[in-house]
Amino acid sequence: MKLSSIRHARDARHAHLATGSLMAGVLLCAALVAATLAFAGEMDANAKALAKLDDDWSAAAATRDAAKVASFYADDALAYPPNEPVAVGRAAAQKVWAAYFAEPTFRISWKTTHAEVNGDLGFTSGTYEDSYKGADGKMVQEKGKYLCVWKKQKDGSWKAIHDMWNADTK
Repeated sequence: MKLSSIRHARDARHAHLATGSLMAGVLLCAALVAATLAFAGEMDANAKALAKLDDDWSAAAATRDAAKVASFYADDALAYPPNEPVAVGRAAAQKVWAAYFAEPTFRISWKTTHAEVNGDLGFTSGTYEDSYKGADGKMVQEKGKYLCVWKKQKDGSWKAIHDMWNADTK
């Protein structure tokens, strides 16, 4: 057998193996994508429910009722307001919100842009807008982002356990 024939046979065998490996890889990827989409479909309903709860929380903030806003926090929640110490517990978070609402012109709303749930934990993230009268008497319009971690409670309800937000300064 000629050397070129041996090389051709070897190259054909390698091409066949490579094609087989490629096809196996494609099939494996397709199976993983299908499984992920099936799982994501199940998660979407939970995530949508959490996003709805977060939207309800924003609506509660529009009422300027600090107790109502604080009711979305777990008893042992941590709130991380911008430029302030961590508020430990629902009562401390309520004080943060009461201080905001003490300014008569303060308004805030937020919109959930992403939500995910994995077991008894979930998170929401999004953007917020607030406004208030500044120290100079002029209205301040602020935009920012937030991230909130939620935990499913023993009664099946979801409560915020970590709530962080900060302004976009640029």
